[in-house]
Amino acid sequence: MHMNSAPHLLTEDRAEYERILDDALRNAHDRPDLAAVGERLNTAQLRTMALNATALITTAAATEYEHYVKVRADLRSPSAPESVRNSVLAPSIGEAADSGGAGFAAIVAVLAPVLAGTAAVIFLLVGYILKMLSPTPSFAETLLTAGWFFGAVTAAGILVAAIGLLLTALRNGATQVPAADSLSGELPDELARAKEAWRHALLERGMLPFLRAALADPSADPSSTAPPRHVSRIPKVGYSGPDYSSPSEGSTAGQRPTFTSPDFTSPDFGGPEHQPE
Repeated sequence: MHMNSAPHLLTEDRAEYERILDDALRNAHDRPDLAAVGERLNTAQLRTMALNATALITTAAATEYEHYVKVRADLRSPSAPESVRNSVLAPSIGEAADSGGAGFAAIVAVLAPVLAGTAAVIFLLVGYILKMLSPTPSFAETLLTAGWFFGAVTAAGILVAAIGLLLTALRNGATQVPAADSLSGELPDELARAKEAWRHALLERGMLPFLRAALADPSADPSSTAPPRHVSRIPKVGYSGPDYSSPSEGSTAGQRPTFTSPDFTSPDFGGPEHQPE
């Protein structure tokens, strides 16, 4: 059994994969071999197909990706210099903190003004309609008071959301690592070269051949997870079953196993000279 193992793209590199794909599709018309984009398959359909075939496409740059991941892991190890390690870890730590800690606050900041504003409009509208009636219902003033209260909550929520956005922008600006600083050493330069080599290999040996094959295959289905049939320059991913060959008819004709029954012979009775006494 033979196995062609595809590298598992790490979560932190999936966004980079999508950026490379989007750049390739955006500049497709600058390449004569991709000039057919939009005739039968548009960019959205090709993007869906390429995302479904991520494992297949990344296999073409498996060597470069393994080297890139290894260099990055070495830079993040405790044995690396602290300044270099911080420059490599800072972006990923910042993204994790923002995605984990700002989730609930962002939901509250968005929903609070919307819900409070909706309640304010309803209460004020119903309250003023009731005040137009004669006699005026006693709870009309209560509805107006509640409406103005929710209006104040809406204004406060918008103010808090604006302050939160400002603080987030200031925090991100203070913790952002400049590109020149993060690549200012021998090891960060090695990381940059490894990443660029992976990007180039992924684009030239994986993505562009896949897109060309998809455009050349008239039966390609954008919603299918199967790669185009005419993909020839990308290694096939998966497992190949063992070769089980049935015995040829010519070699086995007339050679079926035969079974012979045991020979049962009657006892030997000799002549008179062998008669029992």
